[in-house]
Amino acid sequence: METHGPLGTLWVSIGLGLFYIALVWLNTLLGFFLTPLFVIPGTWLTDRLGEQRQERLDARNDREPPRA
Repeated sequence: METHGPLGTLWVSIGLGLFYIALVWLNTLLGFFLTPLFVIPGTWLTDRLGEQRQERLDARNDREPPRA
């Protein structure tokens, strides 16, 4: 088994640390840029569904006789 000593261990730990920092940074950026791509159309969909629900409630209220 080959050993590289403390300097090799330090070098690998620094490299892995930088790799994971870059990975976290990339995932953070993806969250910032991809989230609006799903949230904005989601708000359009919920607005449309809310309008349709309100129209159904208005139509039902127009058909029902007023209560005394």
